Amino acid sequence: MDANNNWNNVKYKTFTDYLNHIRNHLAAVLTISILILLGSMGYAFFSEDIYTANTLLKISKPEGNILDAPLLPEFGDRGSDRFIANEIETMKNISIRKQVASVMIDTFMAKGEKNKFSLLLTRKGYFTKERDSLKSDKSIANMLSKVVNINQKKGLDFIEITANSPSPFEAALMVNTYADVYKKFNLLNNRKQVTRIKKFLATQKEKKYQELLEAENNYKVYQLQGGAIELDAQAQSLITAITDLESKAQSTSIEISIVKKTLDQYKAELKRKDQTVSKYLENKVTEPYLVNLQQQIANIESQKDIAAIGAKKDPKKNHLIKDLDNKLKILKDKVKQSYQEYQSSILSTSPEEIKILTQQIFEAEVKYKSLLASYQKLKEYLNNYEKRFDKLPERTIDLARLERERLGSEKLYLLLEEKYQEALINEQSIDGNVLVLNNAEIPEVPSAPNRKRIILIGLLLGIALGAGYAIAKDSLDKTIKTPEEIEDSNLTLLGWIPKIENFGTNGSFSEFVVANKLDSITNDAFKSLRTFIRYSNVDGEAKAILVTSSAPSEGKSLISLNLAGSFAQVRKRTVIIDCDLRKPRLHNMLKEDRTPGFTDYLVGKTSRESIIRKSDVDGLDFITAGTIPPNPTEILDSRGMKTFMKSLRKEYDIIIVDSPPLITLADSVILSRLVDETILVALANSTDSELLKKSVERLSAIENSTFIGVLLNRFNLRKNYGSYYYRYAYSYSNNGHKKKEKIL
Repeated sequence: MDANNNWNNVKYKTFTDYLNHIRNHLAAVLTISILILLGSMGYAFFSEDIYTANTLLKISKPEGNILDAPLLPEFGDRGSDRFIANEIETMKNISIRKQVASVMIDTFMAKGEKNKFSLLLTRKGYFTKERDSLKSDKSIANMLSKVVNINQKKGLDFIEITANSPSPFEAALMVNTYADVYKKFNLLNNRKQVTRIKKFLATQKEKKYQELLEAENNYKVYQLQGGAIELDAQAQSLITAITDLESKAQSTSIEISIVKKTLDQYKAELKRKDQTVSKYLENKVTEPYLVNLQQQIANIESQKDIAAIGAKKDPKKNHLIKDLDNKLKILKDKVKQSYQEYQSSILSTSPEEIKILTQQIFEAEVKYKSLLASYQKLKEYLNNYEKRFDKLPERTIDLARLERERLGSEKLYLLLEEKYQEALINEQSIDGNVLVLNNAEIPEVPSAPNRKRIILIGLLLGIALGAGYAIAKDSLDKTIKTPEEIEDSNLTLLGWIPKIENFGTNGSFSEFVVANKLDSITNDAFKSLRTFIRYSNVDGEAKAILVTSSAPSEGKSLISLNLAGSFAQVRKRTVIIDCDLRKPRLHNMLKEDRTPGFTDYLVGKTSRESIIRKSDVDGLDFITAGTIPPNPTEILDSRGMKTFMKSLRKEYDIIIVDSPPLITLADSVILSRLVDETILVALANSTDSELLKKSVERLSAIENSTFIGVLLNRFNLRKNYGSYYYRYAYSYSNNGHKKKEKIL
């Protein structure tokens, strides 16, 4: 019999097998499940209520001008997604969180109601919900990063701000404060360029106002000192032209300063964000073709400014201005085309913010150069008028100079005032690209914890972990558990003996089951084993049967005694010999003295008749071990032992030999040569599969081996198969016939 084949086959093949493993460790499964369930219930009932508030913001991309537009639309609007992602990262920045923390602290100080706040306050103790002092703004800013979630809404241009807090008022306050702070930040950020220009114009306006006051004062003083002197028409016309040119030149100079600052800021920002594109752009704006276009635009712009000075007095110049506008449009279209080619080749994969920035630099460069050219032309015209001014009569030149200063300062001041008001209006007219769709309301019911769900998860998790523990324990357990495992190992299964209920309770239950429990399932199991043995030998009925086991305490002595009793019950003259000369047990099981026994007979200390004793079962005799010899193996392998066994064969129908464990001693191997059949006992949930394998190999290796199979002892039928499976019992009628109950 090849015990190696399929020994390591997978044990668990069906769902029923897994159920059996769980049933085997039902107490552990229930304990784990109950502990985890109780833990989840404790967590659910003692956890602090958490309230959730949220608001929704609509974020619009900044509108660009015609130079912003790509030649082809971006697939999937990836630029918009990137823009929204940038805004979300901006909102998560520590500077925004510090502003939110500052506003919340101010709100707390104004309210003065601690019961409406939770996260802003420190706990009095770890195990208490009571709050104490106000946290620092830095701590609150750090806390906001954990309790406030900012996410894009399903790929749309919407951002949802969500906050969680044990206080419903605080949750709503955090969300609304966050939305307000970010909206103000966004508005100031969008207005920063116009605000910068407004501040510059305000400074220049104030400066020119002081110059105007000084010029007017000088003019009045001169008139009072020198008398009223009237300027002639020629001088008055010359002064008007000069003051117009001066105011225009100074206004252009201020615009050049503004554009230059803006251009430098754009270039610095582009260099910081993408140095490669910055270098490409520098090379692009210095291309001869583009430089020539910019120079032409600048020249036409200066001609237009000069023509506009005298347009009120000479209506014919309006036609000239229109012609100049048409030329400007043609040149700007060429610039636009050049930029679009640059954008499609170099900036096709660049982010939207880079494209907008390069377009702004492009426009600023064109404007800056046109202003420079216009300023130079204005200075040329002004020099010509200065020469004519110097030719005025000397008696009127002083008054003319004062009038010129007064009118020039007045016109420039009025022009700056006009531009300042325009900048002020522009600043207020620029809206942020953030729209708060709804303010967060104070939540009425907590969003967490979901106590029913926590308890349900705890229950399921407990069952899962308990079942996992049972399956893992059985998977790692290499002991033999069921009859199927023996059969799966290609070993002959003689049968199984069920676990004896209440065995050994208070010492009131005897191990001699067949003599004390005639109607038990265990008794039926021994009858089945007896029947198997009677018909297992094809050469005739076996007389001598050896019962052994792999290791101690596997029930071989109990099997030997009850098998012998079962044979005696069918009127077979039966004798059982206790050949376990290491730890004999037969005398204890039958409550007799160990001596005299067969060892005493073999050494000549007693007679044969004195060692054979009658049991309480008719037809069953027994022979105890007797005095324990110092050389048990030599005794069992002696000629006297062989002669003794032959004599017993003549007197008895069945001889049952109880032997020592097989794996560590040679006694059982010696005895197996003196018998007709050898039975190997395995104890359910105790005998190691590898040890059983080696025992079978050892018995099978003996010449003319008498090994016939394995008997599984103490098998728990209910534990492994359930009460519904193999549920049967035998009852006996008055005439002794068996009646099998229906299997459920």
